[in-house]
Amino acid sequence: MKVIAFAATNSTTSINKQLVSYAVSLLGNVEVELLDLNDYEMPLYSEDREKATGHPELAKQFLNKLNDADAIIISFAEHNGSYSVAYKNVFDWCSRIQHKVYQGKPMVLLAASPGAGGAQSVLAAANGSMPYFGAEVKASLSVPNFFDNFDTENQRMINPDWDDRLHSAMQQLLA
Repeated sequence: MKVIAFAATNSTTSINKQLVSYAVSLLGNVEVELLDLNDYEMPLYSEDREKATGHPELAKQFLNKLNDADAIIISFAEHNGSYSVAYKNVFDWCSRIQHKVYQGKPMVLLAASPGAGGAQSVLAAANGSMPYFGAEVKASLSVPNFFDNFDTENQRMINPDWDDRLHSAMQQLLA
C-alpha cells in the first residue's frame, strides 16, 4: 500500500506537518511519501491565466502523486477559518485538470491548532467537500491545544486519549 500524506500549508514550522508526520509513523509497514506544498508553488489560479498558459507542470506532478497513491492523509492548517492559500491554489489547479482530484481514494483528514478550536472549521469544510472531489473519507480528527497534547521536541502525541483517537483514525484508513 502506498500512502501520500501532506500538511495543507506552506509553513515550514507547521504543527499540521508535525501531526501528519507522526500520523504516518503509526501506519506500520506501508510505503509513505510525505509531500511539501512548498515544492508545488504555482501562480495563483485564475481562468485568464489558465487560458493564457495552460496547466502548470507542478499541478500535473502533484496530481500524478495522488494518482499513484492507494490512500491519502491530509492535515489542514486553518487560516481565518478556512483553507490555507497554498493548499487552495494547488487544489484549484489540480481540479481544473481532473475534477475528481482524489479519485475515490480512501482518506484520513486531520487538523490541529494551538487553541481549543482544533481547526474544526476547516476540517468541517474539508469533510463536506472532499466526497464531491472523489474522496472516500474514512476518518477525520481535529486536535485542539496542540502544544498541550503533542511533544514537539520528540515529535509524538503525549495525551493518551488523543493518541488513541489518532491510532484509530489511521487504522480506519487501513481497514
